[in-house]
Amino acid sequence: MVEISSMLLLIAFILYIFGTIVFTISVAGKKFKKNGEQTDGKGLGIAGFVITVIGFFSQVGYIFTRWKADGHFPISNLFEYTTFLSVMMILGFIIIYLIYRNNSIGMVALPIAVIVIAYASVFPREVEPLIPALQSNWLMIHVTTVSLGEGILTLSFVAGLVYLLRVIDQSKRSARTFWLEFVLLFLICAVGFALVSGIFQALGYSEKFQWVNEKGNTATLEYNVPAIAGPHDGKKLTDGFGPVFQAPSWMNGVNAPKKFNTVIWSVIGGLVIYGIIRLVLRGRRIGAVLNRIVMNVNPPLMDEISYRAVAIGFPVFTLGGIVFAAIWAQQAWSRFWGWDPKEVWALITFFFYAAYLHFRLSRGWEGEKSAWLSVIGFVIIMFNLIFVNLVIAGLHSYA
Repeated sequence: MVEISSMLLLIAFILYIFGTIVFTISVAGKKFKKNGEQTDGKGLGIAGFVITVIGFFSQVGYIFTRWKADGHFPISNLFEYTTFLSVMMILGFIIIYLIYRNNSIGMVALPIAVIVIAYASVFPREVEPLIPALQSNWLMIHVTTVSLGEGILTLSFVAGLVYLLRVIDQSKRSARTFWLEFVLLFLICAVGFALVSGIFQALGYSEKFQWVNEKGNTATLEYNVPAIAGPHDGKKLTDGFGPVFQAPSWMNGVNAPKKFNTVIWSVIGGLVIYGIIRLVLRGRRIGAVLNRIVMNVNPPLMDEISYRAVAIGFPVFTLGGIVFAAIWAQQAWSRFWGWDPKEVWALITFFFYAAYLHFRLSRGWEGEKSAWLSVIGFVIIMFNLIFVNLVIAGLHSYA
C-alpha cells in the first residue's frame, strides 16, 4: 500500500509539471493560430486545468492509500504534512480557477506545489505509529484546517507575485527589482534543498556524530549530507567532510543540528541553481524574463484574486491554527497556550493577515502595497514550515 501511495504521489508530481508547461505556454504564447483564426489560448488553459484536476485526484488517492498503510490520517510528520499542504494549495487553485478562469495563476501555483512536494520528498517516509500526544481526533481537525487555510493564503501570494512581476519596471535596477528577485531566489532555495538532498541520498552519503541530545542523553546523530554545521560539542564517529563549525548550543531539539545543516545546504544549492539560471539567461534577472511572459496579465484582476484569497483563507487559518489548536493543546498538554515556538509563529501569522485586511479595508492599501504584503505573508508561512520546524526546538519538534 505504501508503494501504491508513493506511485500516486509521483504521478501527481509529474502531472503538475506538465500542467505548469501548458499554463505557461497559454500565457506566454499569447495568441495561437487555429484554422487561420487567432485564439487566446483558452483551450490550453482548460487542458492545463484538466491535467491539474487529474493530478489532484491522484494526490487524493495518495492520501487515502497512505492513510490505509498508516492506520491514521497521514499528517503526523514533515513528509506527510508538507505533501498534504501541497494538496490544499492545489485545491485552493482549483477553486480560484473555477471562479476566475485565469491561466496566469496556474503558471505560478503549480510550480510552487511541485517545489513543496520536492521539498517533502527528502524527509523520511517511513510509516510510523502516532506518539501519544498525536493520538487525538483533534490532530486531523487542527492540521487539515491549518493546511487548507495556508493553501488558500498561498494563492494570495501567487496572485500577488504575478501582479508584481507584471507591474514592476524591470528596465532598471531598483529596490523593488532587488526584493522581487530575492523572493524568486527564496523559491529556488527550496528546489536547491530537494536537489542536494536527493543527490546525496542517491549516493548513500552518511556521517555520524556522538552528541548530547535534547534529553541530556548521549546519542548518535546521522547526517545524510556533508556536515557544514556539526552538533554542539559533538564527536565525529566516521570519516568524511567537515564539520566547518558547530551549531549553537541552544539548537538541541530533535535532530536540530542536522536540520540546521540542511537549511544551510538549501541556501547553497539555491544560490548555485540561481547562478546557473542567470548564466543561461545571459545575466538577465529572472524577474525581467518573467515580466515579458506575463505582459498580457490584468493587474487589477490579480489584485482582486490576492485579496479574495486572504478573505477566504484567513478565517480558515484562524480556526485551525488558533481556535482548534488551543482546544487540542488543552487536551494534549492541559493548557490552551504555552508560547511554544510553533504557537508563537501561528499567532504572528494571524496578526499579520489581520493587519493585511485592516490596511486593505480601512487604509486603501491596494495594488502593489497589497501584493507586497501577500508576499511577506507567504514568507512568514514558509519560515514557520521550514525554519521553525527544522531548527527551533519545541513541543512540535516531533514533526
